[in-house]
Amino acid sequence: MRLAIAFPLRLSLCALLCAPLAPHAEADKRDFSAAERLLFMTPQLQGLQAPMLLRYTFGKTGSLEEAFADNVTVALIAKADGSCCDAKGVFLSGARKIAVPDVPAAEGNPVILYFLEHDVREMKRLARGSEYHFRKRIRMAIYQDAEVRDVSLRYQGRTVKGKEIAFSPFLDDPNRPKYEKFAGKTYRFTLSDAVPGGVYGIRTSIPGESAAAQPLVVEELLIDGAKAPAR
Repeated sequence: MRLAIAFPLRLSLCALLCAPLAPHAEADKRDFSAAERLLFMTPQLQGLQAPMLLRYTFGKTGSLEEAFADNVTVALIAKADGSCCDAKGVFLSGARKIAVPDVPAAEGNPVILYFLEHDVREMKRLARGSEYHFRKRIRMAIYQDAEVRDVSLRYQGRTVKGKEIAFSPFLDDPNRPKYEKFAGKTYRFTLSDAVPGGVYGIRTSIPGESAAAQPLVVEELLIDGAKAPAR
């Protein structure tokens, strides 16, 4: 099952992301994009010392709805043999909180799939489309269309190196006319070995109706100590 070995997270989104693009291909002949390898096949928790709490800020802005700020955490707990890690996440708080599963023997940072699960639910709410369809578009974009580039980032007052993965899943969607208002949505994942858990930040943006208009919705998650990259 695609990506399941590297990232055994029991989420409906993962069930789709982990499905093979070529169902009848042999496992040892499958190819993976650079974006897939960085996002889902990198052992981002390897070498960390549990117990540890990864803390992230989460902010929503834009002209469509009321802005808010909140927090996301991933608690890392030592496995029975003392190595890292079992993971337990908390995604947002109060009425906005979504239930996310514990991840035993986690290797990749589950905050990536937590964010994407939240994102797909928001797309369903705003665009009134199918969660399955939005998950499929994201999966295909990561596999086929994502761009990866080197970036410099600011973390705890110093400059660190990272990778940015960017894609727009809905631009060429055959169903685009059903939710044209949201079709220009962009996704940017920023990763760095210099931050605990490897995930520096995640940002999605839905542009306004004109180049001069404010974005409709921007959601951004950043690890504590990070400075939002200039856009």
